[in-house]
Amino acid sequence: MTGQGGPVFDGARRIEMADAFQEGGEHYDRVRPGYPPESLEWLLEGRDADAALDVLDVGAGTGKFTQLLDGRGWRVTAVDPSADMLAQLQRNFPAARTLDGTAEHLDLADHSIDLAVAAQAWHWCDPLAASTELARVLRPGGTVGLVWNQLDVGTPWVHRLARIMHAGDVHKPDFRPHVGPELKGLQCLETRWGQQATPEGLLELVKSRSYYLKAGAAIRAKVLANLHWYLFDHLGHTPGENLALPYFTQTWRAHT
Repeated sequence: MTGQGGPVFDGARRIEMADAFQEGGEHYDRVRPGYPPESLEWLLEGRDADAALDVLDVGAGTGKFTQLLDGRGWRVTAVDPSADMLAQLQRNFPAARTLDGTAEHLDLADHSIDLAVAAQAWHWCDPLAASTELARVLRPGGTVGLVWNQLDVGTPWVHRLARIMHAGDVHKPDFRPHVGPELKGLQCLETRWGQQATPEGLLELVKSRSYYLKAGAAIRAKVLANLHWYLFDHLGHTPGENLALPYFTQTWRAHT
């Protein structure tokens, strides 16, 4: 279970769906959004802004959150089970150290990390095992950040878009991530922001989601046809049109 109000997978299903991201790093990097800077600044609250930190981005993928960590003089370690995703991250952020691994199994020394972030990744983890492992590598008083970008379904046209895309990471209002007892004081920051997109970009975005990636050819074709109808026929958008796509980001913060 991933928490109250969010997607729920048993262990086998979680592993099966997460396996969708073993390949496709270049496409994922091109079509997925980044994260609002407010997420990181809130995670750093109470810390010396000039301190040289040891930072872990776990489930880092192609480095969408690493982008906020890079270039600040920190020692950044990015961990992911996909060699393809990490290769893209290394091209984007050559100063980052990359390691094959998962939140449950980190090849890192005890008490070696100040801040650990899992962005768009915690629902792929065993939350209790991952909490124990993060607590092991974090220094006393270290911070864990669990971050989710979601389509802002409070906007009616986006709500229907999310349903057509089978966006399973859109949390219900009562969502609270499941964490182990080692992680204390769980709090949440909510950030609303937007990204420019085109109808064609949204067709590519759906191709980066686990539901689509694990589906057969018939379901893929149906999803794309439904989305094409919705964007061009129902909403009346034109090819190449600039759309303001609203996002809602939840940043959860806990400490060891």
